[in-house]
Amino acid sequence: MLLKLLLVACSALLSSLAAKRFGHAVGGTLAGMPMIAGPIMGFVLLGTAGESVRAIALATLVCLPATVAHLVTYAWAALRWPWPAALLLANVAFFGAGLLLPLLPLPPALACVLALAALALGGRLMPHRPLMPGAVAIPQVELVARVLAAIGVAWLIIRSAGIAPAAVSGLLLAVPITGNVLPCFTLPRYGSAATVALLRGFVRGLAGFGAFFVTLYLALGRWGPGAAYLAAWGAALFAALALHGWQRRRIARLA
Repeated sequence: MLLKLLLVACSALLSSLAAKRFGHAVGGTLAGMPMIAGPIMGFVLLGTAGESVRAIALATLVCLPATVAHLVTYAWAALRWPWPAALLLANVAFFGAGLLLPLLPLPPALACVLALAALALGGRLMPHRPLMPGAVAIPQVELVARVLAAIGVAWLIIRSAGIAPAAVSGLLLAVPITGNVLPCFTLPRYGSAATVALLRGFVRGLAGFGAFFVTLYLALGRWGPGAAYLAAWGAALFAALALHGWQRRRIARLA
């Protein structure tokens, strides 16, 4: 629990600092990367058999479309309603999809394809709102509040997962913590366009998240844990940077 709370705090802080320096979209991209799950999987690899880790990676990929549904729902809801309503609708979408997906008899290859397809579709389903990129004036007190809120949500999820049924526990641990916390600070203070930029960036970062777990799943079937873990991080960084570059070129053409 202590490790996860520390990683959650670091993720929320680094993502907020990135938004403060480079804009909401960059902060969202960093939040979507496997900043929490990646290090945890590294520790898991140290003491767990490769096949067990592959099963965890596959289960994570099965839940990834639910995370995309959460982000897309929040973005559209943020255009019309305040953050409590957007948060509620986003989590209804997450748990609805998350409870359904594990019931589908998906072979591993199809689960990987579905996860990556959901990321591609999520980027297209996001609303478009113009927002000039650049630094954001985030007060220090808000940075502290973001970190504390993220830690509080993570602690509540971990404690709830310990007493919930197994199927619900696994889904609770897959809840996008920073995806629940950061938009709730962004929407009331910076508006819907900033929130959409944040969440679009989050989906872009999830491309790295998906690449990490797909690569980890495939590589553990062929290589040792160390090589598989490094390959997963390499794939995550490549996917996020490649998508970021492609979207910047696309925006430049449209402009």
